[in-house]
Amino acid sequence: MDPSLLVAVVIITALVFDFTNGFHDTANAMATSIATGALKPKIAVAISAVLNLAGAFLSVEVAKTISSGLVDETRIGPSIVFGGLIGAIVWNLFTWYVGLPSSSSHALFGGLIGATWVSAGADSVHFTKIVDKVLLPAAASPVIAGVVAAAVTYLVYRFLVRRRGGRGFRVGQIVSASLVSLAHGTNDAQKTMGVITLTLVAAGSLPAGSAPPVWVIVSAAAALALGTYLGGWRITHTLGRGLTDIEGPQGFSAQTSSAVVILLSSHLGFPLSTTHVCSGGIIGSGVGRREAPVRWRMAGRMVIAWLFTLPAAALVGAAAGKLTSLGTAGTVTVGVLGIVFAAGIYLLSRRKPITAHSFHVPEPSAADTEPDRLAA
Repeated sequence: MDPSLLVAVVIITALVFDFTNGFHDTANAMATSIATGALKPKIAVAISAVLNLAGAFLSVEVAKTISSGLVDETRIGPSIVFGGLIGAIVWNLFTWYVGLPSSSSHALFGGLIGATWVSAGADSVHFTKIVDKVLLPAAASPVIAGVVAAAVTYLVYRFLVRRRGGRGFRVGQIVSASLVSLAHGTNDAQKTMGVITLTLVAAGSLPAGSAPPVWVIVSAAAALALGTYLGGWRITHTLGRGLTDIEGPQGFSAQTSSAVVILLSSHLGFPLSTTHVCSGGIIGSGVGRREAPVRWRMAGRMVIAWLFTLPAAALVGAAAGKLTSLGTAGTVTVGVLGIVFAAGIYLLSRRKPITAHSFHVPEPSAADTEPDRLAA
């Protein structure tokens, strides 16, 4: 295949992954606001899309980590990156279909690692950096977000809700959800920027260690925002309803804690999973409010999906990378199989669709109505 054509195909595929990342991870920012009725579903995803777009321009540290930190960009070509992207997209679509909030980030890392390992050898994968930059943050971030959210939720209910009621918390949720969307754009859009930059470096179009060009930043931000606007209602339903019963003050605490953790990690260059962080924050908020039942069985299913994400995407990426390394026929075969899989998932999802109309606005909680009761 003509090298310039192959680079174009890889860039388009990277933007497709970015699009799936957007609708897969919409729930991270807006699930709790939709669940409590602080925002209507359509308005929530519109706000999230705009702020995802804005957040993508705040930093490039995560993009640099991916483009020059996880694999040896001098030993792979665009076809290997293409195989890795297919592995990530396949896992994203599968977990979206079953409604499991797995990590798009880890799907991407797994796909790239698998494709690189099989095609260029194990020494082309920087395992030490993967442990430091990916695995350790993946284990620590949901715990940190959960502990912080539990503490904040307890303090909010102990000192603010009881004394002054919870009237302002729905407004606070809108602000905190917006902050999570901004943080998500800052962290997740950079992953696609990093992959496109890695492709350009591998093709010789950019020198090693380059930062993402402006057009890469703009295109990655736009693809993420578009995917976010379309809304990943299946995963939003799981995070908003499946883990715990959420009230306004509780949602505010979970979102604020998650946003702080994500923004800090983006500043430090850690390609954190926003799914892990936001899920940990929601569970922590359920622990912090004693009346809220935490559905540990669903949480367990989610953690199992997290554990399988990187190796599963790596296996698909390895198979795809091996095929693409064989030449044009292999690359075309991988592309066709990816399109067939995506079409199959879409058709299956239409048999039992979950849309914005699947959500209903809940009745105001005691935390939201207490001031009115006291006034009466």
